[in-house]
Amino acid sequence: MATQTAERPIAQANEAALQALPFADRDDFEDARRGFLGTIDPMRIEAADGRVVWDMDTYAFVEGDPPPTVHPSLWRQAQLLAIHGLFEVAEGIYQVRGFDLSTMHLIEGEKGVIVADPLISTETAAAALALYRKHRGDRPVTALMYSHSHVDHFGGGRGILGDAELEAGVPVIAPSGFLEHAVAENVYAGTAMARRAGYMYGALLGPAATGQLTAGLGPSTSSGTVTLIPPTRHITETGQEEVIDGVRFVFQLTPGTEAPSEMNFYLPDHRAFFCAENASHTLHNTLTLRGALVRDPRIWSHYLNQAIEEYARDSDVLFACHHWPCWGTDRIVDLLAKQRDLYGYLHDQTLRLINQGYTGNEIAEIVTLPPTLQNAWHCRSYYGSVSHNVKAVYQRYMGWFDGNPAHLWEHPPVESSKRYVEFMGGSDAILERARSSYDDGDFRWVAQVVNHLVFAEPDNAAAKELQAAALEQLGYGSENATWRNFFLNGATELREGVLGTPTSTASGDMLANLTLEQILDSLAIRIDGPRAAGEQIVLNWTVDGQRYVTTLVNGVLTYLAGKHDDDAVASLTIGHGSLVKLVAGVASPDDLVAAGELSADGDGSRLAALLALLDAPDPNFAIVTP
Repeated sequence: MATQTAERPIAQANEAALQALPFADRDDFEDARRGFLGTIDPMRIEAADGRVVWDMDTYAFVEGDPPPTVHPSLWRQAQLLAIHGLFEVAEGIYQVRGFDLSTMHLIEGEKGVIVADPLISTETAAAALALYRKHRGDRPVTALMYSHSHVDHFGGGRGILGDAELEAGVPVIAPSGFLEHAVAENVYAGTAMARRAGYMYGALLGPAATGQLTAGLGPSTSSGTVTLIPPTRHITETGQEEVIDGVRFVFQLTPGTEAPSEMNFYLPDHRAFFCAENASHTLHNTLTLRGALVRDPRIWSHYLNQAIEEYARDSDVLFACHHWPCWGTDRIVDLLAKQRDLYGYLHDQTLRLINQGYTGNEIAEIVTLPPTLQNAWHCRSYYGSVSHNVKAVYQRYMGWFDGNPAHLWEHPPVESSKRYVEFMGGSDAILERARSSYDDGDFRWVAQVVNHLVFAEPDNAAAKELQAAALEQLGYGSENATWRNFFLNGATELREGVLGTPTSTASGDMLANLTLEQILDSLAIRIDGPRAAGEQIVLNWTVDGQRYVTTLVNGVLTYLAGKHDDDAVASLTIGHGSLVKLVAGVASPDDLVAAGELSADGDGSRLAALLALLDAPDPNFAIVTP
């Protein structure tokens, strides 16, 4: 846990922001409290084993004036996000906020209630549903809806629907492509994403004015049980109308915006528009710091423009799967128009500067938002930032290489750092100069320079402490919640060692919903190429009646569907669920053969040989040290 206070340059910068921004504007606080019906006390949610998975009471300190260790704008956002409970959005529409990173919505129908976006964990979702029922009666869930393919909008599904409801055919509704993207994002690069998400959300820092304060979109991420109930109905086109439990929905598909599979919906009989995560009370990410596919701010802006023309002008309330609602047609149109222009501006200005020869890092220092956007609270950089968003736009169009041949074949970090340290006169000289830069308040430069010393001499305690101190100051001065969490998490790991990954989204449900092709792709990703380079293994597979052939050669595992190979060394018959157990490492081939779940004709030992070539992902890899 960080213990220092803000150095004078950071405290002064924070004080300047307090004077410069329109803190007298309290509209968001009025909106965030509007329609409040109640909450739970204590605001503490536990798993069945007694483990605490969510505790909003730990954020009770976020009140009063901002301390010098927190950017005042971020303090304001944290105060807004600390307002929790059940809220009435409009007649028949309710929001549960502050029970997870995301919000959950409940739309009353003729026979029961439709639940949209069941949070991350079953425990928080169940608590949110229980709070709704306490105030609105024990209505049955008549449909479950996912707005998009990120885990904070589907992970708590089994806290809403049990086996009885699923067997009774309660529909689960999602945009087209949902399952493919939901599973792929959390499995293919899931280990690395989860490790970096630990930094991004600051889950292991602990809430404090010198620690984790908020995630920008919500207070933090819950740490309960992640599940995935596959959709049974899909929304396939914009304008598609569905009547669900007597409620009319009109859907807008928005693929490639905040998620590769995403949708908004309009409730014409309520004059209410749900904009999923396409418009929030923050600048969002074109590339999230945890890692993801680069998003398209051009199409994002386009879909928001479409939403204004088709739905917002006929709406009295706007609500979304993060933050608080907005009421009044003119205010709704203004908010969506500014959000539209926010992403359009970053996209267009980055491309303009690319075509003038600027690199991503240079553009990030040049682009600033127009005053009308800068002074809109919902356009502030609490989650995404102008800096890393324009770098992402550069990456989307130009890739990692900035065109300078000096950057085409650089040494990797450790080897570069050793050379930098030698060139700069050794560790003592670097530390002396870096401490002077620290005293001058140039914390960005300290972090950049001392990083080389940490990577060249990872046991240099003085270097790690100075680097930690610099990162800590950058965190204290950051308006962006995810930057703050990254800086402070890095400082903590430099001082205490690797904290690890607090949660994993690759749950049993997630793995069970992999398609056969995704299972084979996930195997290919884990092949240790150098070890496998001399091997050649051809296997026939029959999985629940479907035929595949896999070929390992040249260190690459490939597959073909719908056929077998006469030259295969073995033919394997297995069920989908058993194959998942095999890939997940919870059962060996011998275990499955003994259980009657796997049979092999030919040399079945070659399956074990293939599995022995898989590399195990490391959820605790180092980030701020080599």
